[in-house]
Amino acid sequence: MEADWEIEIGGDAPVIDAHWPGLVDLRAETGRVQEIVETQLLPGLAEALMRLNSAESPVWTCKTDVFVPERIDPDELSATVDEATCAIACYIDVLMRGDQAWNFPFKAERACRQLCARLREIPLRCCRVDLVIRRARVGDLNDLGATAYLTACGSTSTDARARLAECLSAFAGVIVPRAK
Repeated sequence: MEADWEIEIGGDAPVIDAHWPGLVDLRAETGRVQEIVETQLLPGLAEALMRLNSAESPVWTCKTDVFVPERIDPDELSATVDEATCAIACYIDVLMRGDQAWNFPFKAERACRQLCARLREIPLRCCRVDLVIRRARVGDLNDLGATAYLTACGSTSTDARARLAECLSAFAGVIVPRAK
């Protein structure tokens, strides 16, 4: 799987608002995931969000969206031109829990580098994950978080959605491995 990261914390860069008015906080009740409209639009998103917000997870999520990217580069998704006919993407705003908070850029950078290295080991084509480290408002605190952009392509819309579901599962699995 292709994976990369960058940092956008200066000036007028976007800020993750952890407690925005439409927040469905899945930390206490992962079953509320069906209240998030985007989970109806994208197979695999509900399961990934439940895993990322589970008690075993070092992270929690505060926002997501599903969209069709304006354009994609097949090479950046390890895809052929035919496999890149249709594309779908989503983003998930991810924040660290409690004492794991990224209160310094070097902590966020180290974590994102490690996550990308682990994602690149997964033999999954036609998709990629891009992590963007951002400032985050979490109540009275100003920490750092990451917006994870997950993109997939396929020869049909159905293929692209199926590949993105695999990408979401892999992403959540690297962050929250299943108990053995």
